[in-house]
Amino acid sequence: MTWCIEVCNVDIDVDLLFQENLTIGQKISLTEKIVAVLPKMKCPHRIEPHQIQGLDFIHIFPVIQWLVKRAIETREETGDYIRAFSVSQFHKNYETPEDITSKLLKEKMAVSYGEIKEVYRPQRLFRYHAPEKLKDEEVRVQTTLLEYGKKLGSTKITESKEGEQPSEAEKNAQKAEEESRIQNLMKSMSVTNEHEGKLTASQVGSIVGLQSGEIQQVASEFAEKQAELANEEMGERGLSGIQYHKRTVASLTKQITEKEGKVAEVEATNINLKTAYQESQTRLRNLQNTYKDMMKEMKVLEEAENDDNKNLLETLRSLVATNETLKKQEQEFRNHCKEELARLKAQIEEIKASSDEGSSEDMEYREMVEKQYNADKEKLQKIRMLLARKNREIATLQRKFDEVPSRAELSQYQKRFVELYNQVAAKHKETLQFYTLYNTLEDTRMYIMKEVDLLNSIQENFTEAMASQASKVEFLSQLETIVERILQNKTKIEKKKLEEKKQRDMLNDQLLDLIEKQRLYFKTVKDFKEECRKNEILVSKLKEKNKGR
Repeated sequence: MTWCIEVCNVDIDVDLLFQENLTIGQKISLTEKIVAVLPKMKCPHRIEPHQIQGLDFIHIFPVIQWLVKRAIETREETGDYIRAFSVSQFHKNYETPEDITSKLLKEKMAVSYGEIKEVYRPQRLFRYHAPEKLKDEEVRVQTTLLEYGKKLGSTKITESKEGEQPSEAEKNAQKAEEESRIQNLMKSMSVTNEHEGKLTASQVGSIVGLQSGEIQQVASEFAEKQAELANEEMGERGLSGIQYHKRTVASLTKQITEKEGKVAEVEATNINLKTAYQESQTRLRNLQNTYKDMMKEMKVLEEAENDDNKNLLETLRSLVATNETLKKQEQEFRNHCKEELARLKAQIEEIKASSDEGSSEDMEYREMVEKQYNADKEKLQKIRMLLARKNREIATLQRKFDEVPSRAELSQYQKRFVELYNQVAAKHKETLQFYTLYNTLEDTRMYIMKEVDLLNSIQENFTEAMASQASKVEFLSQLETIVERILQNKTKIEKKKLEEKKQRDMLNDQLLDLIEKQRLYFKTVKDFKEECRKNEILVSKLKEKNKGR
């Protein structure tokens, strides 16, 4: 179960290394963690820790089946991702022959592309000596193209009548004019060498500094052109665009307000539902705790009824039944006395009404009634005293019965003490491991510091030692002494390590012997309990036969 939960990417906070002999506390802790994690994984089946501990197959099987299915689904979901991650990690550290070939091909292609780009890059053939004299933009563009061996035809539009094509003479005149202008520009240029057109970073900075005014002027002209184009577009579209934009903004604002109101309502409803859910959960936990307490009390009462206190329970039941019978008789007697008293009072009233002067017979009858009343009253008082005495006896027996622990309670106390001892032992073992780990790390740190100090000392004295032959010999002798000392320390540590290993093996053998004795002890206790049970059955059968005789 733990393996399946870990495969599903759920942390259960447990050591997966197998341990054959877990303590009771460790087993209970592991089962409680498993039961706590299953609802978080939305497992449709419910299971309790005692069912896992008791190997309840009926309840464990559906949970195991669901966990295995969930683990397989998780592997299918994460398989592609893990495979892609593994491939990427492989390609970071290793290369296949195909990758090497592709890499070499890409490098060759990059070199070839650079060579082709270098061969066909633009080259400056001429240079115009007075570019600041050129005011017309078209002339400056054509001059620049001529410097790189390119020509640009005239972009001027000849004025002609609408729908009239220019004649052949006009075309020839324009062509001749263009040729003469190019010739004039070429006269003002000189041939440049191959490296003349390359500029350094400082030269580019100076050029940018000199032309900053022109750059600002061009930027302002570009902004004005953009503003004019925007005004023209708005003039064509009219005011409908602004109105449409305003209507859109108002509609979106209204929708945002409505959505915010709905979100607030949903949040308030969510808060109310969360509060109601928490209250329901609290009530459910209280009811579950009450139910568990009642079930524990019922189990204790059921376990309390055994052969040791069976006679005491029968006596207690008979006394309780006698108490109930006496209470019922008392109530009936009280009702009878009340009826008799009412009847006698009625007779007295009748006698008083019939005759104001009572005769001697009436006086005797009255005395007899009073005597009977007093006798019944005294009898009632005695019955009450007897009932009180019986109640005190029942209470005393009940206290004595509660003071004597049953076998189940004693067994439960023993189990709890054993669990407490196991927990204390586990905590003590963990503390010892922490101490051992700390001492080991401290020793490691000490040796590393010594090594660092030694290396620093060697580095500091190396230059001085190499200055002369005598200092060099002395330096080497010191190094040999240090190496011998290190080897001696290493020998001592290895010897100590072997002694610790021997002690560990000896303790491990003792542990195995104790585990074997513990298994034998548990088996003996189990056999003893079985024999005790058989003995109790035989004793009960013997008692039944003696009663039958």
